[in-house]
Amino acid sequence: MEETISLKELLQTLRKRLLLILSITFVAVLVSGIVSFYFLTPIYQSSTQFLVNQAKDDQPVYNPGEIQTNLQLINTYNVIIKSPAILDIVKNTLDLDMTTEQLNSKITVGSQTDSQVVAITVQDADPKMAADIANTTVNVFQKEIKEIMNVDNVSILAKAEVNSSPVKPNPYLNIAIAAVVGLMAGVGLAFL
Repeated sequence: MEETISLKELLQTLRKRLLLILSITFVAVLVSGIVSFYFLTPIYQSSTQFLVNQAKDDQPVYNPGEIQTNLQLINTYNVIIKSPAILDIVKNTLDLDMTTEQLNSKITVGSQTDSQVVAITVQDADPKMAADIANTTVNVFQKEIKEIMNVDNVSILAKAEVNSSPVKPNPYLNIAIAAVVGLMAGVGLAFL
């Protein structure tokens, strides 16, 4: 004994339970909007860049081996930047009330593939602090790398600037997701 449900019956069920579906969707959107705008702490991001490049000794020829060496150094530099040797100095310079691990979690270091440019990105609840941490980190690294590795091949390309628009949370995206989830839950309950 098979039961088939026609499209007409499905639409009638949806129409009959439309108020339930819309109510659940509205509640989900409302809760998501309130939480996103009033309870979630906005996080700001700031970035700085530096170039890893050996000083030229009046050599007009561009040496590909030197570029490869610089690219290999970048991987080492990425580890050194986030090490306690650098971050402890940054923490003391800015008089930060956090552990080195907490500071480390705010900092992201990355470079494009086969590029000698390295970007330091910092995320913090205070936009000015994010820029200060990024700039201080690259300045401390530039000074300390001379002693740590006995090289002077770091040039700062761009200083971090204060960014007044938060990178997360995105309240409108949260609301859109809540609307879709609320609609799905409402339709599921209507058929249940």
